[in-house]
Amino acid sequence: MAPRGLTTGKFVAGAIVATALIAGGFMYWLQVYAFYAPVQPQGRYAITLAPGPDQAADLVLDLTDFQGIDATSSPLRFRACFQVLTPKADVVRTAQPYATPEPLLPPGWFDCFEAETIALALQAGTAHAYLGQRDIFPGVDRVVAVFDDGRGFAWHQLNETMKD
Repeated sequence: MAPRGLTTGKFVAGAIVATALIAGGFMYWLQVYAFYAPVQPQGRYAITLAPGPDQAADLVLDLTDFQGIDATSSPLRFRACFQVLTPKADVVRTAQPYATPEPLLPPGWFDCFEAETIALALQAGTAHAYLGQRDIFPGVDRVVAVFDDGRGFAWHQLNETMKD
């Protein structure tokens, strides 16, 4: 028969490990699932492009197949995927290009938004990034990428005022 202290020690160690696993699982769920909610392209989630230097007004994009998510826990959690119906010539003529687009990774379950694919297309020139809205939150810009085939993606990223 094992000494009583050894049995108690195993119980305490097992309780600590079980508590750590439960807490870790809960924290993972909070980060990946808990705070996200689907959004629709209306109001603050309307996808617009800031005007270029020769333009007076924002360009509200005509969209279809919109999928979007956001969370109140961080201004950087917004992601959207859509098809742009607005003619490419109107976008190029009207919108202000965005110099430093950096698509951020979405949660794994939001599979329409592939940050690596978007980044590669921006580098290759088969997609172009535009300023959607400057300082949508202090220090955070909305960036919109439009592919040559009409696919569009939007996300929030820190602007130069917050990158130090």
